[in-house]
Amino acid sequence: MLQALVSHARRLWLQLARPVDSEPGLREEFVAPSAKTYRPLQCVVLTDEVCRTLFEGFRDHRRSQRGDEEIGWVLLGIREEQEALALATLPAGAQREAGVAHVRFNSLAQAVASRIVRQWDKRLSLLGVVHTHPGSLRHPSQGDFEGDSRWVGQLRGGEGVFGIGTADEGDPLTPDPSLSTARGIGAQPESNRQTWGELSFSWYALAKGDRRYRRLPATMTLGPDLARPLSAVWRLLERHAEEIDRLCRQQNGVAFEVANGEDGPSLSMRLPLAETGTSLKVLLEQRETRFVYQEGQDLSSVDPDEERIDRAVYLVLAELAGQRSAMVRS
Repeated sequence: MLQALVSHARRLWLQLARPVDSEPGLREEFVAPSAKTYRPLQCVVLTDEVCRTLFEGFRDHRRSQRGDEEIGWVLLGIREEQEALALATLPAGAQREAGVAHVRFNSLAQAVASRIVRQWDKRLSLLGVVHTHPGSLRHPSQGDFEGDSRWVGQLRGGEGVFGIGTADEGDPLTPDPSLSTARGIGAQPESNRQTWGELSFSWYALAKGDRRYRRLPATMTLGPDLARPLSAVWRLLERHAEEIDRLCRQQNGVAFEVANGEDGPSLSMRLPLAETGTSLKVLLEQRETRFVYQEGQDLSSVDPDEERIDRAVYLVLAELAGQRSAMVRS
């Protein structure tokens, strides 16, 4: 099961770990040796919003046209001495490749999303992955192990968190699904398993050199899913992931914001310019992409007549540089 996830999880790790010019010091924050002394994980702590994202995402996926496929998420959070605190979930995405027994994540979109989330909290690092299994196979498969064991040693503490989602209809340990789902009440029939109706997530840990996964107790605390705002603009992010990634590597200080656009949620990128108080804003919306030059409180719309965002940005920058040079000469 899910053998294709392996190379993509490793690729995502490499995407997250390599230097990022637009975020000075991020490489050190993300992958440098920590002063903490890591011990084997004793539990994974999930915020209530992370739990809700996982269960509601699993439920909605099962109701969709692709509901017979596997689905998954990447977990970001904070690795403490003996516990992992999950604070953000990045979905496999609409452009994933999936079937009834595998899922291949859109790792470029997730790498871009991780940049945005870590802009809001630079303490975040990759904790592990969550994916679903068909039927009631609540334990990671041999295929999962063959893949996870290749890259888990690169995580902080040399150990990762892995969640398996199933739809356990008729499971004697699961409370009455009709009651818990209707009332929105979850349950925890085992220390490492959380349920909501017929849906279940079972949690495991795997460390470098381990021969098998071990059950990992799960607890919940109040808190956000820091990546949840991105769910409203995920298709936009996937559509433009390559161009956004390129701009982030070539331009310093790119900042992101999820905002309300003219036709729904939009993703805003702000690129600071050389002159004090000036910036270029790129507004990614469902129907179009808009470019706005800001100088102090003054806003000017710009039309570079180019579909690719990265090329459009450089056309705008070239035009602005030309105007600035003409003003200096005059």
